[in-house]
Amino acid sequence: MTAEGFLEGRRLQLARGVLLQCIMGGYPPARFYGSDDGDLALVADPAQIHRLPWSEQPRALAICDADELTGESSSLSTRGQLKAVIARYAARGLAPVVATELEFFVFAPNTDPTQPFQPPLGLDGRREDGHSAFSVSSNNGLRPFFSDVYKCMAALGLPRDTFMHEMGVSQFEINLLHGDPLLLADQTFLFKHLLKEVALKHGLTVVCMAKPLAHTPGSSMHIHQSIVETGSGKNVFSDEAGQPTAMFRHFIGGQQAGLADFTALFAPNVNSYQRLCHPYASPNNACWSHDNRAAGLRIPASSPVARRVENRLPGADANPYLAIAASLAAGLHGIEHELEPTAPIQGEFEVPDNLSLPCTLHAALERLKRSQLARELFGKEFIEGYIASKSMELTSFLDEITPWERRVLAAQA
Repeated sequence: MTAEGFLEGRRLQLARGVLLQCIMGGYPPARFYGSDDGDLALVADPAQIHRLPWSEQPRALAICDADELTGESSSLSTRGQLKAVIARYAARGLAPVVATELEFFVFAPNTDPTQPFQPPLGLDGRREDGHSAFSVSSNNGLRPFFSDVYKCMAALGLPRDTFMHEMGVSQFEINLLHGDPLLLADQTFLFKHLLKEVALKHGLTVVCMAKPLAHTPGSSMHIHQSIVETGSGKNVFSDEAGQPTAMFRHFIGGQQAGLADFTALFAPNVNSYQRLCHPYASPNNACWSHDNRAAGLRIPASSPVARRVENRLPGADANPYLAIAASLAAGLHGIEHELEPTAPIQGEFEVPDNLSLPCTLHAALERLKRSQLARELFGKEFIEGYIASKSMELTSFLDEITPWERRVLAAQA
């Protein structure tokens, strides 16, 4: 909308169904969003209005809440769902603290989707061939792009902890500083948007698919989680002697109870399961461990004040609001019901059947359909609408015949 209209406080309204729009542009039946498909109000968060530094003409972006016209948050809003989870913690005198680690690939433009992605040409005229993981000189060919990314992050007020080259060809990772879950979800969303916009200015393509390249590690969005007391700021996962608390155990127990039911929220696309089922440190299990990257729930080595639980299931393609909400809701469920976790695993291990996760989008959606826990925590309208939208996407994928099928199966008798 125009700056004048925004500053005058003109209300921006949006059809409810848009919150369930599938990634191809279609919508599930209207019964999933109220039959009448009435309007919602988009209410800008005053702390999340940003002048866009990459835009040649003055332009701003405002992150909004999607509220019913009566004033309450829409149950279809993922940002609203996250705020509701945070409020449930606050009612217990607790505040969750999270940080996200986002991985992404930087590729040359890809105008033909039937062809694989390629790394961009570097300043030396060559394409990276995959030997640059964690190298201090690995992104020299992309230095102008990353310099612009850093400038735009500063202009948007996005603090960053570390940037590094990851294991994949032209794959990178950013660690955002820990803080309030809603703020981190906003920052993760803004950063992904920023990456794609700046890449276009530099003739590049940034891809946040979970698994854009075969035989290469996929891209995750690990979520680090701890809980502090609202008044004191004390980490409730550690006691006065620096030892793990019962609340720490119960949080892990809740994560284990919810991970399989919520897999479709953490891994929302067909491609998500290419990452999870061909794991390069991308675990598809609900095991937990002290500093073992093969576990879905990892406890990083840290001091007692920084004790936290890392959920390694979400991919870079996950909605940050929904992934953080689902992870924190599962942990709170464990605290409220004093759920005990399994024994931690270490070293090489086999995943027990009760800790295995769905390995296809179809299986994940079927598990979500059967989940009473998901309906209790997120509401019937949201879960059923989400399943309807994702089922449309899965049907669209299954309507296509892949090159593998033509190449390998066409010659079969």
